[in-house]
Amino acid sequence: MKRFSIFITTLFLLLSCKKSLQENPLGQVAGGNALNTVGGLQAALVGAYRPMQMNFVEGFTFSSTIGVLMGSDEFTTHPASNKASFREYDQFNVQGTNGNSFAIWSGCYKAIQGANNIINNYQITQGDQAIIKQILGEAYFLRAFNYYWLVRLWGNIPLLTSEQYSASLLKIKSSPPADVYALIEKDLSSAKDLMADKPLQTGRASKGAALSLLADVYMTEGGWPINNQSKYALAAQTAKQVIDNKVNYGFDLVPDLKGLWTNLATGTASQEEVFTLHACGSCDWNHANSIFGNSCMPSDEGGWDDFFPELTFFNNFPAGLRKDVTFHTTIVLPGGGTEPWQNDAVKHPYYAKYRLPDNALIWQTSGTTPLMRYAQVLLIYAEAQARSESSANSQAYSCINSIRTRAGLPNLSGLSNSDFINATIKERSWEFAGEFCHWFDIVRLQTLSQIIATRDPAEIPIIGTPKYTLPLPTNDLNLNPGL
Repeated sequence: MKRFSIFITTLFLLLSCKKSLQENPLGQVAGGNALNTVGGLQAALVGAYRPMQMNFVEGFTFSSTIGVLMGSDEFTTHPASNKASFREYDQFNVQGTNGNSFAIWSGCYKAIQGANNIINNYQITQGDQAIIKQILGEAYFLRAFNYYWLVRLWGNIPLLTSEQYSASLLKIKSSPPADVYALIEKDLSSAKDLMADKPLQTGRASKGAALSLLADVYMTEGGWPINNQSKYALAAQTAKQVIDNKVNYGFDLVPDLKGLWTNLATGTASQEEVFTLHACGSCDWNHANSIFGNSCMPSDEGGWDDFFPELTFFNNFPAGLRKDVTFHTTIVLPGGGTEPWQNDAVKHPYYAKYRLPDNALIWQTSGTTPLMRYAQVLLIYAEAQARSESSANSQAYSCINSIRTRAGLPNLSGLSNSDFINATIKERSWEFAGEFCHWFDIVRLQTLSQIIATRDPAEIPIIGTPKYTLPLPTNDLNLNPGL
């Protein structure tokens, strides 16, 4: 039987004890008659979510998610140790055999296949039409979300809309970003129209999440590689729709920034979550989240040294409450006592965001991966509104200032339009430091050369040619050299 690594025909349907979908699928869902009941369709939806959070295998709940973004100045890694796979990204010398890349690639394409299974077969499902529409909307959201990650990381990629394997897939060509973004827009438009105008269970996509992601997509399309600046107005309009209806969607800022990250570290849901992946550390390793805990901690404390910020990024970060919440700067030594980060093994500070309460040194955690927060919607509106009009309006100022106030920073006012736009970009880099936004901002705004120009000499040296996209996985190129 031929192996086709980006198009897996087996869906993973095992539920964790903490999954929001409570159905109990008894086997694989392969389409056809298996989807003729609402229960079967719900099981297929679980199968579509599952590849996004298979700890240490694929998806977004372990350090591979951060590894593939390590071209950003918000991340670096240990200069030696066993971090060679992470250093490839930091040094712009990524190989097609890098397992971190494949973990994201494989997880995204398996989730897409699961979504395709629902999108192409839901018509045979008998039962409550409201439930069927919701599930279909989530499937469209998941397909869009995963293609959005793929196109931003790799650029030209295979565009698959069938759940079925055929020999022709071994000859499929990669599609340009414009074609991928067209499908993403279409899918998110379908998702928002299908899903109910209300919040859903924790960890599931909602209409509010679909609109929020669509706003982000529009803003990305305003920059590289699409460079369609008319999308900024659409980004502002769509983000405003979310903001104006935040009560319906259950969205808002968590007033206490430290409390927000305590909630995320412990898996406690909050109103700031737009789209997140909840884990179950007490279930088994595969359902856990290992971005939190050991991965972010210094070896001086018994941690793994997987990731921490570059020095220039840390030094340029404005002092205050948010910096204190974001970074860990006093190393707690196992034998007692402390030392400043300047004396630790790598001479870098670390991220406090992903530390567990009481500095617990474990890797099998119930932490929540914050793939999109409501703060991002506010900053999308602020930047997109200013870009699409001649100046920032009062609501744009209100959006950015609400985040700055929570961060302990003074309000902005009276800026030129270009200064306001630059302020929103900086605000995004600070608010989402160590998350999953800054590298994609560097890409859409084409600012990599400026970032590298300010790189501290103490960082790991760059040995490759800086690029905005990753090489396709070698396994897939071997199967289909035409990609």
